[in-house]
Amino acid sequence: MMPTLNPAPRLPFPYRPEPEVLAASLQQLHGRLAWPAVVDAARPWVQAVRDKPAPFWALESLLREYPISSSEGLALMRLAEALLRVPDAETAIALTADQLGRAEFDGEGGPAEGPHKMLAQISASAIALSKKFLPESENPPGLFQRLGSRTVVAATVRAIQLLGRQFVLGRTIGEAMDEAASQRKAQARLTFSYDMLGEGARTEADAERYLASYRNALRAIAGGRVASSPMTADGISIKLSALFTRYEDAQRERVAAVLLPRVRALVDEAAAANLNLTIDAEESDRLELSLALFEQLAVHIAATHPQWQGFGLAVQAYQTRALAVVDEVARIARAHGLRFMVRLVKGAYWDGEIKRAQEAGLPGYPVFTHKHHTDVSYLACAARLIEHHAVIYPQFATHNAGTIAAIVQMAQQHGATFEMQRLHGMGEGVYREVLAATPVACRVYAPVGEHRDLLAYLVRRLLENGANSSFVHQLADEAVAPEELLASPLEAAIATQAASALPLPVALYPDGRVNSTGADIACVAQRAPLEAAVAMTRIAPPPMDTPADVDAAMQRLHHGFEAWHARPLAERAAMLRAAADALDARLPEFCGLLVKEAHKTLGDCVAEVREAVDFCRYYADQAEARLAEQPLPGPTGERNVLRLKGRGVFVCISPWNFPLAIFAGQVVAALVAGNTVAAKPAEQTPVVAARFVELLHRAGVPADALALLHGLGETVGAALVAHPHTAGVCFTGSTAVARLINRTLAAKDGPIVPLIAETGGLNAMVVDSTALPEQVVDAVVQSAFRSAGQRCSALRLLVLHEATADGVIEMLKGAMAELVVGDPALLATDVGPLIDDEAFAGISAAVQRLERESRLVGRTPVDAGAFPRLLAPVAFEIGRIADLKAEVFGPVLHIVRWGPGQAAKTVDEVVAQVNALGYGLTLGVQTRIDTRAERIAAAARVGNVYVNRNMIGAVVGVQPFGGEGLSGTGPKAGGPHYLYRFCAEQTVTINTAAAGGNAELLAGLA
Repeated sequence: MMPTLNPAPRLPFPYRPEPEVLAASLQQLHGRLAWPAVVDAARPWVQAVRDKPAPFWALESLLREYPISSSEGLALMRLAEALLRVPDAETAIALTADQLGRAEFDGEGGPAEGPHKMLAQISASAIALSKKFLPESENPPGLFQRLGSRTVVAATVRAIQLLGRQFVLGRTIGEAMDEAASQRKAQARLTFSYDMLGEGARTEADAERYLASYRNALRAIAGGRVASSPMTADGISIKLSALFTRYEDAQRERVAAVLLPRVRALVDEAAAANLNLTIDAEESDRLELSLALFEQLAVHIAATHPQWQGFGLAVQAYQTRALAVVDEVARIARAHGLRFMVRLVKGAYWDGEIKRAQEAGLPGYPVFTHKHHTDVSYLACAARLIEHHAVIYPQFATHNAGTIAAIVQMAQQHGATFEMQRLHGMGEGVYREVLAATPVACRVYAPVGEHRDLLAYLVRRLLENGANSSFVHQLADEAVAPEELLASPLEAAIATQAASALPLPVALYPDGRVNSTGADIACVAQRAPLEAAVAMTRIAPPPMDTPADVDAAMQRLHHGFEAWHARPLAERAAMLRAAADALDARLPEFCGLLVKEAHKTLGDCVAEVREAVDFCRYYADQAEARLAEQPLPGPTGERNVLRLKGRGVFVCISPWNFPLAIFAGQVVAALVAGNTVAAKPAEQTPVVAARFVELLHRAGVPADALALLHGLGETVGAALVAHPHTAGVCFTGSTAVARLINRTLAAKDGPIVPLIAETGGLNAMVVDSTALPEQVVDAVVQSAFRSAGQRCSALRLLVLHEATADGVIEMLKGAMAELVVGDPALLATDVGPLIDDEAFAGISAAVQRLERESRLVGRTPVDAGAFPRLLAPVAFEIGRIADLKAEVFGPVLHIVRWGPGQAAKTVDEVVAQVNALGYGLTLGVQTRIDTRAERIAAAARVGNVYVNRNMIGAVVGVQPFGGEGLSGTGPKAGGPHYLYRFCAEQTVTINTAAAGGNAELLAGLA
């Protein structure tokens, strides 16, 4: 029987208030630490490190000379991240010139005073001199400069490789073991945990390669022998996301079927040799899944290797559930009669966790937002691990001398055995002193891999330890007194009892607008109401209206205009806010409607409801700020004001692909501007629109100010556009229909009627050879295939630099193979069906044409019988940008190459050819050359440019959305200029001196 990973939660809610969680940590530590003794123990270590500073190339010294808060430090960090992976010389020169050109290594931002001042000055002077051989921006260099540029780049590459040697123990496990043996000669008690460098797997081939590297490492470390104890032996650390492409909560069945056997095989190898194997920590949304997997492995170990004590897990103290994780691991150990290793770390993805919570509108943060709160949590978890030492062998990974001294004190009180851990290339000075003073064991966490794989690891370590508040950064700063450096985090936490150091996600926007409420789909407590709503939802489409119904509705709206327009602006805005609050509270209900009627996946549904809520709140705020009467300057004795008024009856025609968000955005914008609205949703999705209209009516919008008309575009839509009472049209849909509406409006007698149109796009993403392939593939898969490619903003054309195109295409092909296409109501589904039979037939025909004319790159496997109208995500390589003639509104991606020998040889030619397509909606740019990204954005004739991220999911008020050319008229939806288009303007001038003279001016003479 195949094992399952039970989704029932083991841990507390991840978004509890920070003070509440902090109180539990403080309670754990109450009366357990004598901090003055901690300071007394650690002060000599700090002073000794300062008396004998680390070498110039050690991380502590580099952070002192070039802190990451400086332009110099940032430039060097970004070069280290990207340069080694650039295969072509011209791009490498452009990247080096771009980054070094942003800093003044021989100016005020140069090296600081310190123990390595001479070496720092020499290095700064060398960099400053090298800059003279580099071209400015991407201007073509002359012969002398070109030769000099290549020399500078070669020297920079070599310098980064040398830097890599300080932080990567070896390029292979053999090299790493040789270096470990050398280090053990200097410090005999050292043990090592080897970590194979690299990103998470994007393809099955990647995952199998990582699995092979882990197996090879275990066999090399064992050397055919059985270690006496895992505590004294070397071991490995494994990354679960490297062993399976879809290591995520939504794919629990596949994780159990694919990942669990792979890890079990590694466990068997490690147990047979009595080595240690630790599962590294990852993001918070995978934590429950990790524990479920961990317990399944514990069941296997109890049955096959009950005496083995080398299996371990890393716990991140910065997570608000860290104490609960420690207790859960101890519970699993006791339940199965085992003893585990637990590595306690601060955490490695803090910035990403914060951004994810803000973007998703979560109720709080899953991590502590104050540094001293994380420090307190670390000590509390350490105390709890020591309490559990009968079933847990604690491993404390820290470079903080105060933390080390505190752990030693607490462990001695309980008579617990433990080990300390440090990163290779960091903290050597502190541990030199600690190991000389105390008999503790020390393990080195040692990365292994090629220098080109160093980038993500090195930059992450620099960011974590380079912050001004970090111990490693302050240790090298003699201006910080040892007592200040070793100050108790408990005192700071008790003194402040502070809430979040950052605004909660609900209060994200500084203008006071309330952020919409989201849901963490990986959290059972937040997912369950959504799944229940989907299961209960039934769709019953309303009857279609006729042209006669249209006329009756337009007459009613025309007569209702004056009363609605006379409503005070504040009242209209209040109705929008009331509707927003009601919709926010009914998130599950509307998600159920969107799944069943629009066939959207649950994640897309949550995002769409939130967008509709944001539209209501944003336009309410914008109306009050921008549509109120505005005084204008003028001569004395005269008063001038500008008034913005509704136009009359606005016709709003919305599409099926965003049947709530776009529908709501159009309707509430027209309403708050003082217009009455005839709203026609797409014929495929009338129910969700009707439910939103009901919500607006309940919020106070009268029936004669808003009418819903359901029918076909060629009948009901055409009648609305042509109606004499139509004072404006807001349309989102195809370019062909927008042209038809435009011609209809132009042919009408009477006033000239404005058209606001947002249409499709041939949206491109330009990728150069500095871009990280894993980031590119993630962005491409999301942009091209999410929502089955049925987004106006979706990626249609991927333009890859020829030097890296083959590798990116191969990775993309593998990533596409891992997507799940099926029933959108199922949590595991990534890509749902096309909207209707007509769309399915049209896109299928387009795919068949591409199969005849282009080269197939990749296609996602699909069980056509799993759900109606499933079309496999597919990618084709075409010859030229100009070969893309029309938008294919589905999961179909076109790929073209640029660079030497291609139809577009330079990035400027790429942008010119994309512009020539005539559409101008979205553009993605993937590059580490900042000036290149800026130049592309300036030259591109598009509405939205996205750099180094996906190109979908524009957020209201953050990324106003809309294009130009064949992509629409503007203004941008969700932007500060949108409401003006719904208004007529009136200027009123009053001669205030008409009655006998200018009393105000005359009064001033007295």
